[in-house]
Amino acid sequence: MLYSRYFIPTLKETPSDAEVVSHQLMLRAGMIRKLAAGIYNYLPLGLRSIRKFENIVREEMNRAGAIEMLMPSVQPAELWQESGRWTFYGKELLRFKDRKESEFCMGPTHEEVITDLVRREIKSYRQMPVNFYQIQTKFRDEIRPRFGLMRGREFIMKDAYSFDVDGSAADESYDKMYQAYMRIFERCGLKFRAVEADTGSIGGSSSHEFMVLAESGEDAIVSCDSCHYAANVEKAEARPDQLDDKVAQLPLEKVATPDKKTIADVADFLGLPSDRTIKTLIYTSGTGDLVMALLRGDHELNEIKLKNSLCWEEIQMASEEQIMAVTGSPIGFLGPIGLKVKIPIIADLGIQGLANTVVGANEKDVHFTNANLERDFQVDRFIDLRNVVSGDACPRCEQGKLEMWRGIEVGHVFKLGTKYSKALNATYLDADGKEQILFMGCYGIGIGRTVAAAIEQNHDKNGIIFPIPIAPFHCSVVALNTKDKGVMAEAEEIYFKLEKCGIEVLFDDRDERPGVKFKDNDLIGIPLQMVIGSKGLAEGKVEVKIRKTGEVLFLPIEDAIAHIQQLVGSSLNYE
Repeated sequence: MLYSRYFIPTLKETPSDAEVVSHQLMLRAGMIRKLAAGIYNYLPLGLRSIRKFENIVREEMNRAGAIEMLMPSVQPAELWQESGRWTFYGKELLRFKDRKESEFCMGPTHEEVITDLVRREIKSYRQMPVNFYQIQTKFRDEIRPRFGLMRGREFIMKDAYSFDVDGSAADESYDKMYQAYMRIFERCGLKFRAVEADTGSIGGSSSHEFMVLAESGEDAIVSCDSCHYAANVEKAEARPDQLDDKVAQLPLEKVATPDKKTIADVADFLGLPSDRTIKTLIYTSGTGDLVMALLRGDHELNEIKLKNSLCWEEIQMASEEQIMAVTGSPIGFLGPIGLKVKIPIIADLGIQGLANTVVGANEKDVHFTNANLERDFQVDRFIDLRNVVSGDACPRCEQGKLEMWRGIEVGHVFKLGTKYSKALNATYLDADGKEQILFMGCYGIGIGRTVAAAIEQNHDKNGIIFPIPIAPFHCSVVALNTKDKGVMAEAEEIYFKLEKCGIEVLFDDRDERPGVKFKDNDLIGIPLQMVIGSKGLAEGKVEVKIRKTGEVLFLPIEDAIAHIQQLVGSSLNYE
C-alpha cells in the first residue's frame, strides 16, 4: 500500500476530549473519528487492525468447533419480556417502536434471540452439543460513554452461545471456549490474565473475565505469585488468617468512646490494633429486607459478594431511619449485641477465631470491649465477604501470595446453565424421549475494545507500538529522499519483494522530510520499519528499526528482507 494513496489523517495535537492513551492515539493516528457520543467511524487504518483481530477470533472459534452465523441487531420486546430482562436491564437498553407501535430494542447482547432460534430448531439430544457465534455490532446506551472504543455505545463484539444436554456437557463446552480465548489473546501478543469473575446482569453460575494488563485499566484484579489462581476483586478470595482460638475470654465491658465513629479512631483511642475490632454494616435489598454484615476492622466489605450470598437483585446501605429502628443507635456505634429488631447476621470468615474484640454497643459514644462470638453474640452464617489486598494468602495453594494488577476486560465467558432456556422454554427430547431443559453457555469478546486495550498496553511517548499480529501493516518501507530516483527505485523493489513474501507493507513514498515520516510511522505503530537512503545504498545496506525495542540494524538488503520475514513469521505462526 502506498502511503500517498492511502487515507491516514494523523493529528499533531491530542484532542482535548480524549482522556485515555488509546483514545488519544487512535485519534492522532487517524484510526477513528467520532460521529456522536460513544459512536465512531472506523477509518482504514483502524479497520485493518480490527479485521486482523476478527480473523484471529474467527480462526480460533472455528478451530474450537463453533459455527458462525449472524443475528439481527433489532430485537422484539416480546423476547426480552419473556426472559424477564426488559425492565431489569435498565436504561442501557435502547428501546423504540416501529410504525405499528410494536416495541423493539437495539441488541446489547443476544441471549434471547439465540435461545428463541434454538428452541425452534433444536429438538433432539442428537443435535447437540452445538455452539453458534457471530461478529456483529451491538448497542448499549451508556450513561457516560468515554475513553473512545473502551466504553462506547456502539461497538463490535464477538458473541458465542453453546447448547448442551446437561451440566457436565456444558462444562466441556465452557472449557473449550476458555482454551480458545487463551489462544486468541496469546496469538495477539498481549499480556493478560483469565480471572474468576462475577456473572453480573448476564447471569449464570460462574464466569471468567479475560483481562489485558495495563496501568490504565479500570478493573482491579489479583493473581497468585505461585499458582495459576487469578480473579476479579469482586470475586477474589483469600485464605483466612490462622488465629489462636485458645485465648482466654475476658469479661465483656462497656467503654465510653466519645465522638470516635471510625474504626481507626476507636482503635487508636483504645490502644488496640484495628484487626481486633469488628466492623458492623447494615444493608437493604431495597424491598424491605435487611441484613447485618460483620468483618474485621482492617478489612473492607465486598458488596457484590454479600449481594450474591443473599441472592438479592440489588443491594444498598440501609438508611439512618432503618439503622435506628434495628439498633437504636446512630451510625458509628453499631454492633451485633442487643439489637432492638432481630435481622440476619452474616460474618466474614475472618471473624472466626477472633477473641476479645471491640464492637459498637448500639449506643451513642459507646463501644464494647472483649466481645466474643457465641458468648456475647451469634452469627447466622459465615462466608467470604471481604475485598482481598496485596499480600493475602492464596486460597488455592499453600505458599502463594496475592498480587494486585490493573486490567482491561476484553473477554468474558459464562456458564449460563438454564437461566434463559428455562425462561424461554427451550427444551429437547433425551434418549428416552423425555423433555429436558437445554444447558447454555455464552462467550463474548470486545473486538474494538481489544485493539484499544492493546494500545493501552503497548505505547510510548512517540505513539502506538502494535504487536505484529494485529498491526495494520507488518512493516513500513520509508524512502528518505523521493527525488533521488535510485532511492525510489530500490525502495519500490524492496516493497515488492516484501509483499511477495507475504509481508503487509506500507510504502511511505510521500514527498516529506525524513523527520515527518519517522514521527508518523512511530505514531501509527508499524512494528517494523525499513529505512532506505542514498548513503546506505552506497554500501548496499538499509536500516531496519524494531519499534518495540528501538533497536536499529544496518543490514545488507537481502539480509534485511530475510530478517523481517523471520520476525513476522515467528509472530504469526501459532501452534
